[in-house]
Amino acid sequence: MLKTYRFPEYAYRQRAAQREGRVERHPVVIIGAGPVGLTAALDCAARGLPVLLLDDNNSVSQGSRAVCYAKRTLEVWQRLGQGEALADQGVRWQVGKVFHRSELAYQFDLLPQAHHRMPAMINLQQYHLEEALVAACEAQPLISLNWKHKLVALEQGAEGIALQVETPDGRFEIQADYLLACDGAGSDTRRMLGLDFQGQVFQDRFLIADVVMKADFPTERWFWFDPPFHPNQSVLLHKQCDGVWRIDFQLGRDADPAEEKKPEKVIPRIQAMLGPEVEFELEWVSVYQFACRRLQQFRHGRVLFVGDSAHQVSPFGARGANSGVQDADNLGWKLQAVLEGRAPPALLDSYHAERAAAADENILNSTRATDFISPKSRASLRLRNAVLELARSEPFARPLVNSGRLSLPTHYAASPLNTPDEAPFNSAMAPGSPCLDAPLADGDWLLRHLGRGFTLLSFGELPPQDLAPALVVGLDIADPQGLLRERYDGQPGTVYLIRPDQHVAARWRGFDPAKVAAALRRALAQE
Repeated sequence: MLKTYRFPEYAYRQRAAQREGRVERHPVVIIGAGPVGLTAALDCAARGLPVLLLDDNNSVSQGSRAVCYAKRTLEVWQRLGQGEALADQGVRWQVGKVFHRSELAYQFDLLPQAHHRMPAMINLQQYHLEEALVAACEAQPLISLNWKHKLVALEQGAEGIALQVETPDGRFEIQADYLLACDGAGSDTRRMLGLDFQGQVFQDRFLIADVVMKADFPTERWFWFDPPFHPNQSVLLHKQCDGVWRIDFQLGRDADPAEEKKPEKVIPRIQAMLGPEVEFELEWVSVYQFACRRLQQFRHGRVLFVGDSAHQVSPFGARGANSGVQDADNLGWKLQAVLEGRAPPALLDSYHAERAAAADENILNSTRATDFISPKSRASLRLRNAVLELARSEPFARPLVNSGRLSLPTHYAASPLNTPDEAPFNSAMAPGSPCLDAPLADGDWLLRHLGRGFTLLSFGELPPQDLAPALVVGLDIADPQGLLRERYDGQPGTVYLIRPDQHVAARWRGFDPAKVAAALRRALAQE
């Protein structure tokens, strides 16, 4: 039990099929009720897919764990009805500061562009997030959330997957069309298929201390290299809700985890940082190592790996949970199209193509951050310190400072689902790009109109056409500030085809129904 939070205990319930000796069949079974599994369940249900969600535990995660959630992730949750509530519960921030020893070396703004509905980033302890998403799942009639249900075996066949599930009442069988493995870095599902990660495991150890205190630090991300209170190492500070602050101390590769977690070791570190006059209490302490690696393939027949079960990154840059949520966002609409017969199963191969590229991008950024934070040679340490010294006065050095590039959504520039541009655009909204939000009239927002299905965004009136399943949204008169036109280079007649996950599939300078129909077929892997 924490000082500021009481963990819920969810009830185990025996399924009627197990009690009656029946074998159930489900279109989608999800293993793991963490942030990624819960998001995947909500996304599938929002698209009309019934979901069976299984977790071998009966509560939320212990400790703050994943704490930083980026604007794009909040936009996904907003589409699922949770974004604003989570943003209001969390601590909003957008400014980060990097210190070298005791001097400010560099600062950045994650949202220099105004007029977005969601903040650049929030800090929210993972247990708060999971509790909110569990409540949302329990309120969704298409989701059956089952605690104390552990997947112990699976067998794939031509028509589906047979799952063996262990419960307090014994073992029973479930059949599924598709299985989403959202069971984390230690995935049992991955082990059952005999799969392993490819990549790098780092030996450096870091201490997390969640501290309850009243402090006058601003609501910003602060990162220190070689501070006087923790010499030759790094420290990271984040504000969370409930008066809890997250402090990460670099310990080095030779640190003893059991020893470093003891209060008599942790408290002096925090006192040296805060000063003897600051009162605080320890809330939660953990020591971690990390890896930057992924599966070679995210799809294995009818099993799809999502989140940490598919890829791992260092915590610097908040790329783990954010990337996992965006995995779920990428996959849900594709499952819907395949299960409804509107797309061939080959569409699911694009999940790997797009999200493996995202994982590679995150792994590259995380590896570079780790190398900057933990130099492995004297030469790299000298270079790192020279960059930090120069960054205080020289603008050219500031982009080289790397305390963790913060999570950004991936642009699927090489996706096989994209239709290439035929005309020039002065906008970053190229095919494969995640859509930028923009304010419309009467407090409305662009992203509120996107995400249910394929959508035509038109800068001008469209002639009547039968373009099902596309929805026609004419926004030529709902852009009072002109920001929508600016962000999309929306010259008169311009048309965008937007995917159900709010990414651009195609764009043209004029409406041509044949080209729109061809782009739809391509985005559904029909040709």
